[in-house]
Amino acid sequence: MATRLQTEINQEKTAAMQYWPIFNLTTGQFIGCCGLKPVVNGAELGYHLRSEFWHQGYAAEAAAAAIHYAFNQLKLPQLVAGHHPANLASGIILRNLGFHFIGTEYYAPTGLEHPTYVLVNRRQVNPKATR
Repeated sequence: MATRLQTEINQEKTAAMQYWPIFNLTTGQFIGCCGLKPVVNGAELGYHLRSEFWHQGYAAEAAAAAIHYAFNQLKLPQLVAGHHPANLASGIILRNLGFHFIGTEYYAPTGLEHPTYVLVNRRQVNPKATR
């Protein structure tokens, strides 16, 4: 756990991105985390929520905030994201956020092909475009 925390701290210092904790603003309960990890040509968006908070809109809300930060503050050209093939809800969230399916990618920790998506920053492609 300490190694993972140090990785996130270092990524924040060097790339201005990390996985940030998500808390319920009313109760203060820890919900999970959401954030960005540097990859070639942008960043990877990810989120991990405690199961009791699934299907309540937290993942979509946190991911939307991370996308806004990535595109408006960091000016990244694109984001990629993936999910466990059995987690159909995450695929729906990503598509609702504007991500487009581009194929599958082998993910060694699960030994499975994971659906992979991309979201292009339209302002970087066309600086006069508005969202």
